[in-house]
Order: sequence, then structure tokens, then C-alpha cells
Amino acid sequence: MANDYQATLIGFIGVALLLAAFLLNVIRLLRSDGHLYMWLNLAGASLACYSSYLISFMPFVLLEGVWALVALGGIARSLFSGSRPAAS
Repeated sequence: MANDYQATLIGFIGVALLLAAFLLNVIRLLRSDGHLYMWLNLAGASLACYSSYLISFMPFVLLEGVWALVALGGIARSLFSGSRPAAS
């Protein structure tokens, strides 16, 4: 089905973004309080959440939705606190 293919592709991209953020953080190329790390997490979790929604897999909708909200909270906190997160 076309919808299954689209959900798989969207989910794959989302998970790839999440894994890239994690890997880059582990090898110390991105800091966990950096803009790029937070945006990669927000984008990746949002895509994975949407993909899970498309296939009606609600446990992952919850997991990825909360992950995206936490990332969004980190971005908002950095924007409104007056302090700038790390560049990388």
C-alpha cells in the first residue's frame, strides 16, 4: 500500500535524524544543549510520531510525541531564558 510506504519512509527519516543526533553527541561533535541537537531531536521525533500515527501504532505515537515535546521545551527554554545554547 502507498500509505505504508510513505509511513515507512517518513519513519525512517525521523529515526535517522534521532540516531544522527545521538551519535554526534556520543562522539562529542554535538552538545546536548546545542541548537542543532535539539532541532534534530524535534524534527526526528515529530516525523517518527507522525509515521507511527499513520500506521496506528499508538505506543510509539505517545513515545515520540513526548520526545518531540521535550525537545520543543528545550528549544523554548533556550529562546526565552536569554541564554544561548551551545553552537554545536
